[in-house]
Amino acid sequence: MSKLGWFAAGIGLGALAVVQLRDNPKAQVAVDDAILAAREFANSVAEGYREQEKAATKKPAPKSTAAKK
Repeated sequence: MSKLGWFAAGIGLGALAVVQLRDNPKAQVAVDDAILAAREFANSVAEGYREQEKAATKKPAPKSTAAKK
């Protein structure tokens, strides 16, 4: 399929989605739930990444350099 065909298909599917969201409140609720779930997932991933970076940047305690006798 040519690029123009994919472009036209995308426009058609986008228009269909807008009509469904406008006319069907259940569809809007489903989209809102999906967006909320995606945001929660993204926040969890970001929090895990921050924790991993924080743990990686912690420097270990210096070892004692006292001479053994």
